[in-house]
Amino acid sequence: MDWLAVVVQGVVALLALCGVAYGLLVLWSARSFALAGAGKAAQKAQQDAAPAVLPGVTILKPVKGRDPSLYAGLVSHCLQAYGGEYELLFGVSSLDDPAVQDIARLRVEYPAVSIRLVECKQRLGANGKISNLAQMLPQARFEHLIVNDSDIRVSPHYLEHVMAGFHHPKIGLVTAPYRGTAGRTLWSRLEALGISTDFLPGVLAARRLEGSIRFGLGSTLATTRTALADIGGFESLVDELADDYELGARLCAAGYRVELIQEVVETTVPAYTLRGFCEHQLRWSRTVRDSRRWGYLGLAATYVLPWSLAAMLASGFALWSFALFSMALLTRVSVALTVGVGLLRDGQVLRDLVWLPLRDCFALFFWIWSYASDTVVWRGERFRLRHGKMESLSALRGEQ
Repeated sequence: MDWLAVVVQGVVALLALCGVAYGLLVLWSARSFALAGAGKAAQKAQQDAAPAVLPGVTILKPVKGRDPSLYAGLVSHCLQAYGGEYELLFGVSSLDDPAVQDIARLRVEYPAVSIRLVECKQRLGANGKISNLAQMLPQARFEHLIVNDSDIRVSPHYLEHVMAGFHHPKIGLVTAPYRGTAGRTLWSRLEALGISTDFLPGVLAARRLEGSIRFGLGSTLATTRTALADIGGFESLVDELADDYELGARLCAAGYRVELIQEVVETTVPAYTLRGFCEHQLRWSRTVRDSRRWGYLGLAATYVLPWSLAAMLASGFALWSFALFSMALLTRVSVALTVGVGLLRDGQVLRDLVWLPLRDCFALFFWIWSYASDTVVWRGERFRLRHGKMESLSALRGEQ
């Protein structure tokens, strides 16, 4: 069986080396992204010398339920230093939704901001958020639209920076990176750590390899009515789980470009229990698996720390395996600090850096587990995935 041990050592060592190569690609991609942002900032400074008429913007925010961070996120959208007109359009499935109280309070405290509420009575598909957006759109006043999640918090210059992303007529979608504010549980901290040190590095690597990204991030989806109409509107996405990915992919297929800007927004990561953490990670993993099948398959080679740890175990802690692990750890920490702290300005990364090996081992476990089933849990309801589309298991049981 000596040959089998050698094969196992070789495979895991090769995967660890692939992970190191991927880390170097991410560092190169992060540098390219930072330099591109600096160039655009200098260009914008020159353009600001001549005042321009800024377009009006409708911010579409479908909401459901309340959480402690909801109101702070809504307030941040009312404090925009934007030179043009903008409005906030909220959508709820029922006027009995608890979030309606927060929206009423917002209208009282910020009367200068145009704030309207739309009741979305119909369920047009499995994706309730997109169903609401399709019903909200006819009420929007402006050509430019921004969709983001209900708990997103933004800076006062958010609108200004997002709209600056439409610097070319063929840009059909502007999207933005995000960081997560962790709750008090370990599982919440592991998810926030993954957002800053794993998710965005993957986005930057895809941007570098493909020349631009071809998908959107749900933290910010800025588009136009014209571009949206060219892909069939929100109605064409009502059964998609990865609606942000599909929106960008379909706009690219229609001849538009996706622009990733450097404006960082913030979301709140719930204080997950272990079960909640597993359900959310599996939903994300299976969503990416169905959206980018070949890219997701190659994702296995990016888990540099788990594979280097496996090489140590498989080799009986041979000297070469310690050297490989040291190289892997240096690469992984460099990526975490460069992207998480350098680009996202996420101070939590420094606090939770010690949990990075555990977080990456969980990530590899979820990658493997994601191939075991097509079932996901979203907002307490179970769905089955079929080529990215959701089928409600309760509805299927009812039909039977």
